[in-house]
Amino acid sequence: MCGIFAYLNHLVPRTRREIIEILFKGLQRLEYRGYDSAGIGIDGGNNKDRSDKGKQICIIKRNGKIKLLEEEVSKQEDIDFDVEYETHFAAAHIRWATHGVPNIVNAHPQRSDKDNEFIVIHNGIITNHKILQKFLESQGYGFESETDTESIAKLIKYVYDNSENEEISFATLVERVIQQLEGAFALVFKSVHFPGQAVCTRRGSPMMIGVKSEHKFSTDHIPVLYRTCKELKPSSPLPRTEASTSLYPVGEEKSVEYYFASDASAIIEHTNQAIFLEDDDVAAVVDGCLSIHRVERTASDCSARGIQILQVELQQMMKGSYSSFMQKEIFEQPESVVNTMRGRVNFADNTVILGGLKDLIKDIRRCRRLLIIACGTSYHSGLATRQILEELTELPVMVELSSDFLDRSTPVYRDDVCIFLSQSGETGDTLMALRYCKGRRALTVGITNTVGSSISRETDCGVHVNAGPEIGVASTKVYSSQFVALIMFALMMSEDRISMQKRRKEIIQGLQSLPDQIKEVLNLDEQIQKLASDLYQQKSVLIMGRGYHYATCLEGALKIKEITFMHSEGILAGELKHGALALVDHRMPIIMIVMQDLIYAKCQNALQQVVARQGRPILICGKDDEETMKNAYRAIQVPHTVDCLQGILSVIPLQLLAFHLAVLRGYDVDDNKRLRKIEADYVAM
Repeated sequence: MCGIFAYLNHLVPRTRREIIEILFKGLQRLEYRGYDSAGIGIDGGNNKDRSDKGKQICIIKRNGKIKLLEEEVSKQEDIDFDVEYETHFAAAHIRWATHGVPNIVNAHPQRSDKDNEFIVIHNGIITNHKILQKFLESQGYGFESETDTESIAKLIKYVYDNSENEEISFATLVERVIQQLEGAFALVFKSVHFPGQAVCTRRGSPMMIGVKSEHKFSTDHIPVLYRTCKELKPSSPLPRTEASTSLYPVGEEKSVEYYFASDASAIIEHTNQAIFLEDDDVAAVVDGCLSIHRVERTASDCSARGIQILQVELQQMMKGSYSSFMQKEIFEQPESVVNTMRGRVNFADNTVILGGLKDLIKDIRRCRRLLIIACGTSYHSGLATRQILEELTELPVMVELSSDFLDRSTPVYRDDVCIFLSQSGETGDTLMALRYCKGRRALTVGITNTVGSSISRETDCGVHVNAGPEIGVASTKVYSSQFVALIMFALMMSEDRISMQKRRKEIIQGLQSLPDQIKEVLNLDEQIQKLASDLYQQKSVLIMGRGYHYATCLEGALKIKEITFMHSEGILAGELKHGALALVDHRMPIIMIVMQDLIYAKCQNALQQVVARQGRPILICGKDDEETMKNAYRAIQVPHTVDCLQGILSVIPLQLLAFHLAVLRGYDVDDNKRLRKIEADYVAM
């Protein structure tokens, strides 16, 4: 998705140069999301008269990297970079093209007219933009870009031009605009008519506001203000004061800075205090005071938005000694799985407590079935743990792709428990599936890696996997942490079952050994790099397995295809005779996962079928498995652990293989031109 970053300084003197540097640092933190163009919007003009500041807006945009935009800005001879602003609002954006090819005209900010009266930056998709454009063109508003976003900029200009009240506020304008929008959006607006003011809003796409001041804030919970609900008049005869309706620094000097972003990574170096907006919130900063508005109130609305403390450390978002974020995150897995288990698994007495679930665990145990709903890698982690969940809970477990789940209008009942997996907590289809299930009164559980995300806020209870920031395009460490979180959930669900105690103890002991075993697998990196040097010129690879390892095959194939652009396919080994064997010969690279578990004999049978057709299998197998090694063209031997955890150890070689294949094929794994971190990209239902 696109990346949004904006900065407002109120009574904090900053030169234009300093403001632009802050914008570029924010955009650089969002680069991992993938983008094809970038742009900024700042106050124009070089007049040092305070009354004239903010009366012009300068937009600078560029195709390609942020570095090219920096060069373009430095070429602007008519801009005085040393002009100082006590109060200033600036917006910046990186765009991943959805409507219109990557070019300067289609880059953001998008503008309302040639005078830049209103500008807007946008993350998401407006599904009714063609209808809006047709109407606005009939009213005489011309369009210059192919984007859906330009219709928003033109619409707010239309609303302003046709306003019956000259004193209309910036926030009210935005409220009227979003009532006409359909789809997903996070928006930030700037206007020459409201200098020094900022307004942002969201629906479906994430938006947060970082706050920073040397002074204490008036409140840590900002009440939501409603425009139209008559029943919400305060019961007290006294009018609400500024202190009760907005956030601002207490004291004579009300200096404050606000950072608007689509991701915490852009604001964490400035402040760890942030406010997460809910869908249809409109946040406005006027004279340094932040207020939050909504048009209508619903029964489920929270009456205030609290300041949350971000736990992310800046160092966690740096590559360190690694060549890429993907490589760093693969090698962080020994620590990330420990962080997922920390404080939750007691290895001394073999107990598991997930604090986010304990209040509702009795209700969860009484359910009729479990539904795991997710996309991509998160879907694979659900598939990988389905078997152990069924074994320990003795409940039917369905694992659903979010998009397909919605397409089928799947029946959901009140005695179902629906578990939603998402790294970001903002995955669009998964978020829509959550709201679909809530509408049918099912109990909902969120498992995410992002505190304050939409899924973590909207579910009834949940688990934060604590894997740390995942910057790489391809998810790696979050897969293993979600895997462990679901295992812990199964253990917690079965703790009162006497017949399961031996099995539970075996799994908990396996969890205790897991970090050291992951380190052992990571030591195979050099061997896997040599394997990659033999495979990187191939056009396709097949990955086969069954049982616990079918999900590993799907996940490994996904990593290879999304990072290397090489065709790869995960195949259930039990289905070889139903078509897949037709692809097997001495030229086709085949990776097979064969582990000494309950289906070992069946996997051996599949291996023999491949060998009989002159296949040359590359095997991921257990240490000292001489029987399997006899038929191996190449082999990667991993430590043995309890069967339901073996998938974590067998997927890491595939993650490393994907990484090395991409490097050898000349691709930047952290700057994938065809992929992006996908968050809330959905069509409203």
